[in-house]
Amino acid sequence: MSEALNEQELVDYIALKTNAAPAAIRLVLKHEQVFLNSAKANAKGEVDIDSDDIVDYVLSRRDVKLDELTVESILDTEMDFLMDKGIAGYVD
Repeated sequence: MSEALNEQELVDYIALKTNAAPAAIRLVLKHEQVFLNSAKANAKGEVDIDSDDIVDYVLSRRDVKLDELTVESILDTEMDFLMDKGIAGYVD
């Protein structure tokens, strides 16, 4: 995560919006980061990531005991937070 990003603020925001436990949120975000760090760039240097692939990856981790809807909610809410902060956005 970016140094400009306050992780506690992010976790608090997601917890408020999803009612997920902070420990579960941190676990999902940790696995998401591993997935993103291992993503390969194409010939143009771009990385195309499908959110369903991230959800599948997170759910496949042994230490994740959450249902698909909860993981999706955490990741969607994280994206809302990042977009609100001007840190991220969607590319069509």
